[in-house]
Amino acid sequence: TLSSKSDTAKAINYTLNQWSALTLYCEDGTLEIDNNIAENALRCVSLGRKNFLFAGSDSGGERAAAMYALIGTCRLNNIDPRAYLDYVLTHIAGHKINRIDELLPWRVADKLHTPGSPPDPST
Repeated sequence: TLSSKSDTAKAINYTLNQWSALTLYCEDGTLEIDNNIAENALRCVSLGRKNFLFAGSDSGGERAAAMYALIGTCRLNNIDPRAYLDYVLTHIAGHKINRIDELLPWRVADKLHTPGSPPDPST
């Protein structure tokens, strides 16, 4: 018998409680079985961790994290991050706040690159 307080029993209960999330990829063919895409997107953060000591402050670190998120989102949508940032900065001043979602990377992708072209790897 297995004690309900044992580590094995806790692991089994955890798995059973997460079962719907763990098997969701079986119901949706667009989902991956692993999170390699997310892990690869964060690899540069892991490699640069020592450099981030020089972000200056917690808020500097938060700004750096926001920029990494922006760059990663652009790359996932095959958009050059510089081109996206340039586009947003030239259009945001006159843009209505209730339509700000129109400036999200996947909404402006067709204006920034040729469909199917890879992003510039140097950015």
